[in-house]
Amino acid sequence: MSPGRPQRLYIGGEWVEPAGGHYEVVNPADESVVGLAPEASRAQVEDAARAAAEAFGSWSRTSPEERAAILDRAADIIQREYEPWAALARAETGAPTAIARGMQVGVGVARFRRYAKGALEPVERGLPPQVTEAGPMGAASVLGALEVRQPVGVVTCITSYNNPWANPAGKVAPALAMGNTVVVKPAPQDPLSVFRMADALHEAGVPAGVVNVVCGTSVEVGEAAVDSPDVDMVSFTGSTGVGQRIAEVCGRTMKRQLMELGGKGAAIVLPDADLDAAVMGIGTTFSFYSGQICTAPTRVIVHRSVYEQLVEKLTGYLAFMKVGDPAVRGTVVGPVISAAHRDRVESYVELGKKEGARIAFGGERPVVGEGAAAGKGFYVAPTLLVDCTNDMRVVREEIFGPVVVVVPFDGDGDGGEDEAVALANDSDFGLISYVWSGDAARAFRVARRLRAGGVGVNTIGRNMEAPFGGFKRSGVGRDVGSYALHAYSEMQSIVWSG
Repeated sequence: MSPGRPQRLYIGGEWVEPAGGHYEVVNPADESVVGLAPEASRAQVEDAARAAAEAFGSWSRTSPEERAAILDRAADIIQREYEPWAALARAETGAPTAIARGMQVGVGVARFRRYAKGALEPVERGLPPQVTEAGPMGAASVLGALEVRQPVGVVTCITSYNNPWANPAGKVAPALAMGNTVVVKPAPQDPLSVFRMADALHEAGVPAGVVNVVCGTSVEVGEAAVDSPDVDMVSFTGSTGVGQRIAEVCGRTMKRQLMELGGKGAAIVLPDADLDAAVMGIGTTFSFYSGQICTAPTRVIVHRSVYEQLVEKLTGYLAFMKVGDPAVRGTVVGPVISAAHRDRVESYVELGKKEGARIAFGGERPVVGEGAAAGKGFYVAPTLLVDCTNDMRVVREEIFGPVVVVVPFDGDGDGGEDEAVALANDSDFGLISYVWSGDAARAFRVARRLRAGGVGVNTIGRNMEAPFGGFKRSGVGRDVGSYALHAYSEMQSIVWSG
């Protein structure tokens, strides 16, 4: 993909030249330049927040039907531009074609459709009347009450690099549906797709200032998007460390927060599990976004009676996994986002060896390409670390790459449920965990004991109406489905005497 014209910022309904010039967005697959992204200044981010604040009053008073129509039109436009925008997403992220089409742009379309319907969901609910006796507060009366969901105001949406469509759409669409205005700050590694989303909303007729998109490599861009006095809420997806710093800033002025942070998903494999099904689920850690996904089952906790079998099956699964150029048909594992991240993931593999883990598969950097292109791109070998223990850093810390660690557990009578649960819960994270068992009652019993925001029982699938969010250091708040509409709203009560 050849670079097009340099990208401009989107502020107050206008395309604005960035004060800091432009920087190159690099294709992780071959290190070519995908395009030139804008470098915003702090003042321009503040302009974006001010534009959003000025637009909030009128936008929050638009009818739900009008907001729904704009979101639906945006979905139509994204669908119309599906192929070129999927190609851009693939080039920016290094995701294989099927992932870029289905799980990136395709999910983006689906989320705009979902929240076009969401804009029409009821925001008022009558509460049971209450009889009060005469007293210092007045005469005896019957008090009625109404619960009303109101928009929060200006929402800063800071999005992750692993999915430049599904993640921003999952923030922007429900926020707009509820009547909020937004300042979107995409990840600097792959921001161009988010500007295409702004194109779609602009063409769909979103009023000036309702949607603003700023970006840059400078830390001050993100800081300005968070600490602006015009911002009422911050919705962030990213690392726990950055999330903690954002939360500290938000706490100074009591900004609302929605935080989807790190994960180290435990995958408990009980002795009666269907091992082939477990392998297929665990295997997505290697293939899905090259492991750059916080919901991945990266931490396998398997009963010792089936430990060797599971390791053998996982090794066999990996042997057929093609690492390569995401544009080439048949590629399963593409690159990670950058050279720095590749080096970080590989350093964890080396750390695992030093800690006593054994590499059952992978561990050596793959060479992709031929001739002059050989060795280009930020590829990491899918790696299986076995014979791990829960005190190892590779087991406790989020690696965010195609690396799975395997920890055995023992136990007789109850199949080792107590030990498995203890190992799974011995973590700073609690986003999504998994249980594989041939006994549904046992699986659900174990699931209820896990300190995680979500649990998959014999599946890695997600119900997109179920609440999504984490326990512990994996986040604050819940979104997805109607829960996202609730996340981007404030609860108001109206009480009257009658």
